[in-house]
Amino acid sequence: MELKKNMEVKILKPFGPSVVKINIPQEIMDQMNSFVDEMINNKDKLEKSNEGPNLAGNVYQEFLMDADFMKKIKWGEFIASACNQWIWSEKSLHLKNFQIIKSWIVRQFKNEYNPIHIHSGHISGVGYLKVPKTMGETFQKDKKLNENGKLILIDGSKKLFCTSTYTITPKVGDFYLFPSYLMHTVYPFSGTDEERRSVSFNAKIDEQAALI
Repeated sequence: MELKKNMEVKILKPFGPSVVKINIPQEIMDQMNSFVDEMINNKDKLEKSNEGPNLAGNVYQEFLMDADFMKKIKWGEFIASACNQWIWSEKSLHLKNFQIIKSWIVRQFKNEYNPIHIHSGHISGVGYLKVPKTMGETFQKDKKLNENGKLILIDGSKKLFCTSTYTITPKVGDFYLFPSYLMHTVYPFSGTDEERRSVSFNAKIDEQAALI
């Protein structure tokens, strides 16, 4: 497993567990979007790769990326390199084992949502390939907080001087990694027919490093 060095990794710690924010390389994003566009025009392949029944989302379409494609774009190497720097920053340990369980694309449109859920494995993540120009307005026009289309990470309950949630506003190219046990949800959006396209994964790492 070839691990890149000196990646620009920003470690966020909004509550208990840390969260990693990095950028998906443009080349990988372009190849993923091309993969999706080709997939949605191939009904047979799309049906075989359909992962919707096995995932929590109440969204238009969710399908797996196959192993050959992930290897071609070096998806696993990219994520493993980020995980390695994360674990080194947190525990001064180098990653010995990294295995993607599965990685999938989510195509979300207006009024669709992802309920609160957790993932399998040790590490999970989500990145954004397409984001609508607008997520719509709140029904109450004077609301200061608009969570439409946003990802919410949840850790435990309210604590003094410590928030239990972390809100992520989708931006094309942003990629977040977090412990797979973290509860999270995606709110629906409105006001547009554009697609909110994201990529997610579940992965296993060596047990010693997994105690983040």
